[in-house]
Amino acid sequence: MNLEEYLCKVIEQESDKLILRYHAYHNGLHHDHVRNTKRLSDPPKKVVQKPDYWKEDKKFNPFYVKKKRKSIARSIAKKISKKTYKPNTPFIKQIPKTGGGVRNVSIYQIPDAAVSKIYYNRLLTKNKHRFSSFSYAYRNDRNVHFAIQDIWLDISRDARSFIAEFDFSDFFGSISHDYLKAQYKSNGFYISDEEQFVIDSFLKDRKVGIPQGTSISLFLANLVCWQLDLRFERAGLKFARYADDTVIWSPDYQKICDAFTIINEFSSSAGISINARKSDGISLLTKKELPAELKSTKTNIEFLGYSISVNSVSIKDASIKKIQKQISYLLYRNLIQPLRGKKLKGLIIPSNNEDPALLTAIMQIRRYMYGGLSGQQLRNYINGRTKRIYFKGIMSFYPLVNDKDQLRSLDGW
Repeated sequence: MNLEEYLCKVIEQESDKLILRYHAYHNGLHHDHVRNTKRLSDPPKKVVQKPDYWKEDKKFNPFYVKKKRKSIARSIAKKISKKTYKPNTPFIKQIPKTGGGVRNVSIYQIPDAAVSKIYYNRLLTKNKHRFSSFSYAYRNDRNVHFAIQDIWLDISRDARSFIAEFDFSDFFGSISHDYLKAQYKSNGFYISDEEQFVIDSFLKDRKVGIPQGTSISLFLANLVCWQLDLRFERAGLKFARYADDTVIWSPDYQKICDAFTIINEFSSSAGISINARKSDGISLLTKKELPAELKSTKTNIEFLGYSISVNSVSIKDASIKKIQKQISYLLYRNLIQPLRGKKLKGLIIPSNNEDPALLTAIMQIRRYMYGGLSGQQLRNYINGRTKRIYFKGIMSFYPLVNDKDQLRSLDGW
């Protein structure tokens, strides 16, 4: 399959993915409106929204792109072969950060996103063996759960460990291009001239940084941190890195101090500054009941939505609050909102020991927690009777939680 045919195939796949996503949104909106019509006397109108960037250019619209995929693929393939290809200007979407400020995410037109995906997969297939086994982000052989499992299994073996936690400021947006390009040939990575041209095309309009929101940047993020991972390993440090989120631990205090030096030197070389406000630095991780001689002492660390201690793996407090907030909203929406106001809005009234609104609320909570799976389906999967399930509820992100007291508390909340 030549580049044009493969590009046409990937453009179609990307378009189909976005079309299905839009249909799922539209269908969910319709079902929600039908439920509101049944339970409220004055339901809100159904308003179907479209992504605002669809208006910017037709190539953001998956319905248009799918129809024109062959001519688009032919044009892009010719430009890549002649080395004249350049991605169209992406739509910049600003996402508010939890701690304040915004994160700029680049949304590329569908054909450019397809090009990025093709070359990302090529580069990853050829080079993933070069990445550290302690780098877990943006790979098809590593994920968040591997990172959490490896961290906990290691720190649970010691009653105390020294921990180093650092956070970078605007990691994607401040990477030095000189440092990045120096990694192309120096560390055994296989990057062809064509692949290097495509990478440079996505970086062309930037003096520093890589675009956040496109596939090829995921490979580049790991490429930039290769030297950092290597130095950690040579220093005999245990660590887990997920993009710019890094946690380092060791029973040896001197080694943790060495980690601080390594991080600072990498920060200077790559042009990525350390966020002092969000970095906890060096601390001692210990069990709650044990005494500690250091002021900076912790009983748990938070990493990728989890809270990890010597004794257990838990859901971090901020995530627990989000879960409680969503459950509160579902209960309010089904049971309380219809009763508010001067006039009774609810059309479904409990009778004959039956409460359809309560049943709806319970089922929506189950769907939110377990993605629509029944208890029997989950038990079959845990026991090995089912090899694979499509698990999309909130608990699909927390399969490693073993803090039973926390889960009981959440159940009884």
